Amino acid sequence: MALRRIVIRTEGQGLYEFTREAVAFLEAEDAEEGLLTVFVRHTSCSLLIQENADPSVQRDLKAFFRRLVPPSSDPVMDWIEHRQEGPDDMPAHIKAALTQVSIGIPFSAGRLLLGTWQGLYLFEHRDLPHRREVILHIAG
Repeated sequence: MALRRIVIRTEGQGLYEFTREAVAFLEAEDAEEGLLTVFVRHTSCSLLIQENADPSVQRDLKAFFRRLVPPSSDPVMDWIEHRQEGPDDMPAHIKAALTQVSIGIPFSAGRLLLGTWQGLYLFEHRDLPHRREVILHIAG
């Protein structure tokens, strides 16, 4: 069993790829075969496996979620009660609830078994910069 805590600094809403950090962790642990579990320790961001070749995919995802869950200052969101931390906070919690905070990725021969165009991303749902903690855990 091996565990590593990494920090991802965000600059506002968007996708932040950290595939390299996960690969480096497997290499440092000389892990041959097993499952890499990735867990983010926050309630207003999430994790995704997504295409890492065409940046328009990331822009479209960000636009989709902005349309799906607009800021609480938008009149269609007047039903929201939780507003103490700004108009992006409760929508960030909703977006995180719609996505995931933990992902399991199998690996073999020391390599993540991701598809050709897949990357591992932290999906930041807040407007301001944040310091996000992600836990990487190897089970073999």
